[in-house]
Amino acid sequence: MNVSTTATEILLPGKVEPSGLDVRLRELPAPAEGEAVLRMDATGVSFAEQQMRRGKYFDQPPFPFVPGYDVVGTVTAVGSESDTLLIGRRFAAVTKVGGWASHLLIDTADLVAVPDAVDAAAAETVLVNGITAWQMLHRTAQVPSGATIVVLGANGGVGSTLVQLARHAGITVIGTASARHHEAVRDLGAIPVDYRDPDMYQRIREIAPDGVDAVFDHVGGPGLKESWRLLRRGGTLVSYGTAATKDEDGNSHLPVLQLFARLVLWNYLPNGKGAHFYNFWAGKRRLDVFRSRLREDLTQVLGLLAQGVLAPQIAAQFPLAEAGAALALAESRTVAGKVVIISDPHRQ
Repeated sequence: MNVSTTATEILLPGKVEPSGLDVRLRELPAPAEGEAVLRMDATGVSFAEQQMRRGKYFDQPPFPFVPGYDVVGTVTAVGSESDTLLIGRRFAAVTKVGGWASHLLIDTADLVAVPDAVDAAAAETVLVNGITAWQMLHRTAQVPSGATIVVLGANGGVGSTLVQLARHAGITVIGTASARHHEAVRDLGAIPVDYRDPDMYQRIREIAPDGVDAVFDHVGGPGLKESWRLLRRGGTLVSYGTAATKDEDGNSHLPVLQLFARLVLWNYLPNGKGAHFYNFWAGKRRLDVFRSRLREDLTQVLGLLAQGVLAPQIAAQFPLAEAGAALALAESRTVAGKVVIISDPHRQ
């Protein structure tokens, strides 16, 4: 049970292009009590890794480090006799960093069981994306059935999951995406609008002339004010990113802090609207509560995936050794869904 494991890891050495990632072998120590060795079956590329490559992700660790925000894998070793039943079973975990590895050490308290009927790559598409979408829709905005919402980037990892969850809850969705992805957005059940159209917000107003109940905005920047103006009285703006500033140089914390300050001020306006900044890690100081909420929400999402309510949006799959190519594709803005990294050496 207490044996070391050789792990293959993808290292982000600094602010490099996707082709500049390094591969290293590292001997993992034997798991301590309360820890497990997870053999990676699937991990992925999210917006977080794209920002970390630029050194612009809020609160990222210093270089060099192994990226990988979430992971699905099989437990191969544990540090406690009481955890031996975990060996051979498949789990999901949110790691923030470290997921781009063939094996990783993880606290057993962070493991969430994956239903047997769910493929590892499919489960990977709804980990951080699914939890984020579920919590923004049902915990932050608390959007009721019959409402109308706007999802910016409806073809993306979070956006496509958010569209599906909303439609399942009886909510009408207007989703922005480039024209090439409109058919995919329509298939998810949303009304597509071209985000490259200079009159995009006017097009949305034509669809929902009385305003919308919620806007989910990962872009930030100057367009955030337009998202706010789309809301009817009592509506909610949920901001969860600053994609508009991703290519800008400068302090990586500043766009987030400026955005947060603006949202706080908007909440004091006498128009009945609400503005929120969603942070996945909010509440982690109360670790037991955070873990319980994460487990509850991810279990809900994985259950919907197993039932076929959610369709996994897999843009492409790459073996771990080709993580650089996976990152480059994710950054190309040409794909719908999530780019997944798998342990299988055969790309699917």
